[in-house]
Amino acid sequence: FSQGWDKLREETFARQKALGVIPQDAELTARGEGIPAWDDMPDELKPILERQMEIYAGFLEHTDVQLGKMIDTLYALEVLDDTLIYYIIGDNGASAEGTLQGTFNEYIVINGLNHLETSEFLMENIDKFGGPEAYNHFAVGWAHAMDTPYQWTKQVASHWGGTRNATIVHWPKGIESKGEIRSQFFHVIDVAGTVLEAAGLPEPTFVNGIQQKPYEGFSMLESFDNAGAPETHSTQYFEMFCNRGIYHQGWTACTKHRTPWQIGVVELPDIDDDVWEMYSPDDWSQANNLAAEMPDKLRELQRLWLIEAVKYNVLPLDDRLAERFNPDLAGRPQLIQGQRQMLFGGMGRLSEYAILALKNKSYAVTAEVTVPEGGAEGVIVAQGGITGGWSIYAKAGKPTYCYNFLGLEHYFVAGEKPLPPGQHQVRMEFAYDGGGIGKGGTVSLYVDGSQVGQGRVDQTEPFLFSADETLDVGSDDASATSPDYTPKSSRFNGEVNWVEIDIDEAAEDLDHLITDDERYRVAMGRQ
Repeated sequence: FSQGWDKLREETFARQKALGVIPQDAELTARGEGIPAWDDMPDELKPILERQMEIYAGFLEHTDVQLGKMIDTLYALEVLDDTLIYYIIGDNGASAEGTLQGTFNEYIVINGLNHLETSEFLMENIDKFGGPEAYNHFAVGWAHAMDTPYQWTKQVASHWGGTRNATIVHWPKGIESKGEIRSQFFHVIDVAGTVLEAAGLPEPTFVNGIQQKPYEGFSMLESFDNAGAPETHSTQYFEMFCNRGIYHQGWTACTKHRTPWQIGVVELPDIDDDVWEMYSPDDWSQANNLAAEMPDKLRELQRLWLIEAVKYNVLPLDDRLAERFNPDLAGRPQLIQGQRQMLFGGMGRLSEYAILALKNKSYAVTAEVTVPEGGAEGVIVAQGGITGGWSIYAKAGKPTYCYNFLGLEHYFVAGEKPLPPGQHQVRMEFAYDGGGIGKGGTVSLYVDGSQVGQGRVDQTEPFLFSADETLDVGSDDASATSPDYTPKSSRFNGEVNWVEIDIDEAAEDLDHLITDDERYRVAMGRQ
């Protein structure tokens, strides 16, 4: 990929026309505002940029091989010809969340702290990209190239670059046509209805006694063997972070409100000041904006977008980004209510939104453990992984706390003595500094109510530890939050009987112990 993303975009466009997957008169759209040219990138950064795209290409090949194994198995079972397969290539367009230079850890960007990741840092870690220590993401320019021939990228739901994906449908016994292109407009919500019709199944009206909402999509089945089949899905709205678009009978109107890689404190225009564009049915790549030439048609499409937005509960619009990952800041309901949560030994793979929100506040985590005769070792409870999180564990028998700040810094607090054999309460109290989000705090460790250690965490993650790492009791699965252990060595060698998480006022406890009566009240309050 040393030719860079601009040249790659031209090469891709030429291949698309040669394959016939785009019209011969389609135009290659111009580079969007803020997307840098390859030639404008610093020469010293280009080895990193090339590496990012090599990793993406390698993983795409890896994914293709795994899909091939599934296809081979269906063939061996002699059911391949009667299996309807959808292969949708993409995720709302290629992602531009990796900043202009790419990132070693995407959660640095999601938390709005990409200023911490310097070019020097990226160069120092070039050999770790694509490995178990990285959560890397390619640069914006590569995303734009992957969305050839369109404008923009994932998150920009206004334009085809943020919504349209190549799709292959395979069903030999159900489709007589072979190797043909279909151009009717369809949406991912049409897949379910197509599968039901293909299988001869009715749409469910009741499931377990609960009445179901009618499907909102349309079946694609008629188009499989009829290239001229009428378009059934004639109108579709799009919206993401206030990037908005509407498709109606071939026409598209769209407005880009927010840029994906601009996260953190960003000054955004008023929604009413967003500039709308409009493209005709014969403009396959949305290359020629007709908004100024046809204002009446544009107003018609804008009104239709608003009608659809009301119909499908898109309003009110909310253009916040990182804040929406944090339920406290977003102001939305969350799964766990109140200030206390009880967990038990063996529980694990609990997503971030299945746990009380601990960010930007004071909290306490208390665990009752049974230590074996040989001494304690391993994780008592941990949340997160290499991208960030916290862990309470025993190292050489001593209770230890680690806060992982985005993989860039690890803060440790350890007890002075090993835990003796028998049953004990291990407690960590985090006293948040306050004064805004992402601030630090003081960590205090207790064993059976007596303080055994204290230390500082200078900064915390304000919004999100991870999208796929979890909270685990008695281990730290997936990737390790602390460098003191590995996922395989993380399992606690004793018993973790229960863990209680307390936030805000509930975290204040003068004796730093949780009695059986207190646990009983928490348990009964959850019934």
